[in-house]
Amino acid sequence: MSFCSFSVPLSESSVSIPFPLCSRTPLKVPPCNFPGALNNIHSLTGGRLVCYGGGANFCRRFYGLRLWILQSLNLRQRNRKCGPAHEFKSIRSQEKDHLANHLETTSSCEGQVLNLHNDSIETTSTQPPEESSAQNYEPDVSMEVVTSIESKAFQQTHSFSSSIEDSKAPSLCIAVIGATGELARGKIFPALFALYYSGFLPENVGIFGYSRKDLTDEELRSIIASTLTCRVDHQSNCGDKMDAFLSRTYYLNGGHDNKHGMSKLNARMEQIEGKSEANRIFYLSVPQEALLDVASCLASNAQTQKGWNRIIIEKPFGFDALTSHQLTKSLLSKFQEKQLYRIDHLLGRNLIENLTVLRFANLVFQPLWSRTYIRNVQVILSEDLAVPTGRYFDGYGIVRDIVHSHILQTIALLAMEPPISLDGEDIRNEKVKVLRSIRKLEPSDIILGQYKASTGDKVDVYLNSLTPTYFASALFIDNARWDGVPFLIKAGLGLINHRVEIRIQFNRVPGNIYRERIGHNIDLATNELILRDAPDEAILVRVNNKIPGLGLQLDSPELNLLYKDKYKVEVPDSYEHLLLDVIDGDSHLFMRSDELAAAWNILTPVLHEIDRKNVAPELYELGGRGPTGAYYLWAKHGVPWGED
Repeated sequence: MSFCSFSVPLSESSVSIPFPLCSRTPLKVPPCNFPGALNNIHSLTGGRLVCYGGGANFCRRFYGLRLWILQSLNLRQRNRKCGPAHEFKSIRSQEKDHLANHLETTSSCEGQVLNLHNDSIETTSTQPPEESSAQNYEPDVSMEVVTSIESKAFQQTHSFSSSIEDSKAPSLCIAVIGATGELARGKIFPALFALYYSGFLPENVGIFGYSRKDLTDEELRSIIASTLTCRVDHQSNCGDKMDAFLSRTYYLNGGHDNKHGMSKLNARMEQIEGKSEANRIFYLSVPQEALLDVASCLASNAQTQKGWNRIIIEKPFGFDALTSHQLTKSLLSKFQEKQLYRIDHLLGRNLIENLTVLRFANLVFQPLWSRTYIRNVQVILSEDLAVPTGRYFDGYGIVRDIVHSHILQTIALLAMEPPISLDGEDIRNEKVKVLRSIRKLEPSDIILGQYKASTGDKVDVYLNSLTPTYFASALFIDNARWDGVPFLIKAGLGLINHRVEIRIQFNRVPGNIYRERIGHNIDLATNELILRDAPDEAILVRVNNKIPGLGLQLDSPELNLLYKDKYKVEVPDSYEHLLLDVIDGDSHLFMRSDELAAAWNILTPVLHEIDRKNVAPELYELGGRGPTGAYYLWAKHGVPWGED
């Protein structure tokens, strides 16, 4: 809100300096704790108090407090008549000077505090009380001055009304670059609407779509409307919310010149934002080869100066350590690290978020979480026949697409030391320590596979002879907590079932007196903690138990916390979770530049061997269990597959 003066009714008793309103003696205002504010408070005809200059700056800064004060003060208007108008020539000129130079006087009250309480305005004088007495202040007031001041106050009241209208402008704007792509239509816009429908976005949010296609606002709204759905667990006002969301969605054709296009986007966003402060999020849903040009033009032409800017970047984050370093260097020349959010939708799953809760909020697990009690850790991500690969996957393969980000980030969260707080930077500080402690992979430590597909299969057949669709490996973390514990990875496409889980197998009980009751397979007696995301999200704990009945026979059942039975709520999509984290500024599930470099250092030697054709993937049947070499790798480390 911006206004130079305001006029309010005020009784004499509400001012701690008991000056009469119609006295002939000029006021000698002593120094006080709020210079420039009291000096510019004048009592005029009708017991009306006019504040301008320094006081106006106070009102502009604390308009919400002002409204509360005006309501709490018992303001009474008193009609009083003042002396002749001819005695006010000097006062009139002073008033005009003050009104003309109110911006200059505003700076005089920086850093001061005005205390208003008990229906009074109190001032603290360093002079003797008699010098600020009523006998020394008898100003006269002319009706001409009153008219001038009240006219100015009316103009500022009109400005106040305009500010109220400006408050309807969006406080947050989200631009989706590549708005007509499959990812934007299928995931990003539905996630934004889900957040809007659930109340996690401001009602006046601005959503902007940007691409090269020639579309109108209505055409973009029509494209994304068919992908929007309301929550199953609360369908109230679904249609109204959808209409409101679509009405806040706008489109801009950026053309083939991103510099010009981003300038147009900025102008359109400023038009919608008005003069109010607004933050901006830019989701770069663009191909890897177009990322740098889009990001550079965005940095120079589309960032707001009235709030923060955050940039969401889709994986992959480079092709290897060198290209990733070059990409990071270019991005950091345009943006600050805290502005960049490298998103991987697999990290938005509830399983990943629950890792830190399970570890650091349950005393029962804390003393067990080390090589002393844990025998091995298995991270499994297997996709079934329903997942297509496409031309994108053919260029990067499963190592660059899934292992580099999702798998290694999962291991980092699972193995890191307790952070000093839940702040994103504190968590990322601990994650990067784990990544730097992982040994570099050697070709003998990995198994690569590729499914055999035909044109009759329901998957895209774009794979060349070396693109891996399956990756298995044993990782080791060389630190005091995890020395010697294998972290076994299995990530594959086109397998027999869809399974995403983490299995933590504990050591055998030393000197187990029940070993003769367990049977020939001692591994059946191994305690195990299973964190499952798919097919049904659950937490399972395998324990040894006596089978009811006569005799003594042991069994290894699973204590089961099945989420769909315990929690009758719909699980949000991972994009919703991650987008909300970006809005909140929570960065712990997004890779920082040093995490990115550490992850590439682990995988780059293997990637170079693949690129040089020194390592060939083993073929496996589409819909099978994967390459047989994985079973030999596990046997090498004395670990059977838990899921088998």
